[in-house]
Amino acid sequence: MSFSSLQLHPSLHKGLKELGYTRPTPIQADAIPPALEGRDVLACAMTGSGKTAAFVLPILHKLMDRPRGTTRALVITPTRELAAQILESINDLAVHTPLTGAAVFGGVGMGPQEHAFRSGVDIIVATPGRLLDHFRSPYAKLAGLEYLVLDEADRMLDMGFLPDIRRVIKHLPPKRQTLFFSATMPPPIAALTREMLHNPVTLNVERESKPAVGITQAVYPVTQDLKSALLLSLLTRGDMKEALVFTRTKHRANRIAEYLVRHGIKAERIHGNRSQSARTAALAGFKDGTYRVLVATDIAARGIDVEALGHVVNLDVPAVPEDYIHRVGRTARAELKGDAFTFVAPDEEADLRNIEKAIGRRLPRVTVPDFNYNAKPEGKLEIPLAERLAKHRANKSGDRARAAENAKRRASSPHGGGRRGPGAPGGSSGQGGSGGSRGGRGGGRAR
Repeated sequence: MSFSSLQLHPSLHKGLKELGYTRPTPIQADAIPPALEGRDVLACAMTGSGKTAAFVLPILHKLMDRPRGTTRALVITPTRELAAQILESINDLAVHTPLTGAAVFGGVGMGPQEHAFRSGVDIIVATPGRLLDHFRSPYAKLAGLEYLVLDEADRMLDMGFLPDIRRVIKHLPPKRQTLFFSATMPPPIAALTREMLHNPVTLNVERESKPAVGITQAVYPVTQDLKSALLLSLLTRGDMKEALVFTRTKHRANRIAEYLVRHGIKAERIHGNRSQSARTAALAGFKDGTYRVLVATDIAARGIDVEALGHVVNLDVPAVPEDYIHRVGRTARAELKGDAFTFVAPDEEADLRNIEKAIGRRLPRVTVPDFNYNAKPEGKLEIPLAERLAKHRANKSGDRARAAENAKRRASSPHGGGRRGPGAPGGSSGQGGSGGSRGGRGGGRAR
């Protein structure tokens, strides 16, 4: 089957041709025809299968000949990165059309997003929490909505968004076409589909979730404290040109990125504690080659789309097999090929066995030649939480002591603690002295 057989609008075919897309992936071939017919669609589609175009193309086609100025399509997705990725796909596919889209997610100002609602962009791509924030205001009415997409529904379940999804649905017109995509179909998601869909076409719902065919998978047994050294060895040996590295915690992501930079590897990290601008810059830098390594927590497992990404490294074994499948699915996208390496410490063997059971085969074990598996580690990969909390409390205690000392010093000064004049050292009409600035440091930065 070719895209030409799907009878999409000529402007969309022009965009597809420029993007180099000649034939649809299996999920696109299965989902686009019933979506064009106006049917609800329920599909199990894994990462890297091309599912974004499977719901974007029929919606763009159907919006082409409709009156504009009202938002008619809403895509709900779990993470900021995935929302930005979907909007990028919409813009690429709609490049020769007048259709517009906007992303609505947290971590950035609401002003431009409010403008998108007021101006009536054709498609809004949103995360549930920020969408509900807008729904509190009268401008965010979607009375003209005709198409709803729920993407990565099982990930939204994992992140605790299902109550938010149900609240969002109450704000939407009941008469609409709904396209529902999920990599897996756990019971709570199956129940949600029964609430949202009307006589849907079901695709691949019974299939088991498996990594893409083009992924070469391997296991690297290594102790916890030597994982960072092994990663560095693979990078410096030239075994990996670039890599997306997954860790189980934000702290470990920070430590790995710092370790690599310290050893001359350009690396950045992306996780929930970083600002949206920092996350966007890190991902953009990885895509354009500024950074050779991007270290991420699972927040990015379904939100990073890097063309021809060659390597994914699980620095930690995921506790859930589905997380493994979505992590490694960042490579070998759109039927390309890629490598997925998983570093396994002795205490992670049980989680590895669960993954191998889920994917139906034992993964090959690899030992790196010339790597010293008995080397003394430079330091622990992860500082224990209790130790980090104790250090944080000590720092806060020091800040309070300095603030108290500064306040005491000001109170005993000849000015009696009053405001300094503009000419006084460190003083101005808009800023306190250096002592007061230090005293307020903790609260000011945390806000």
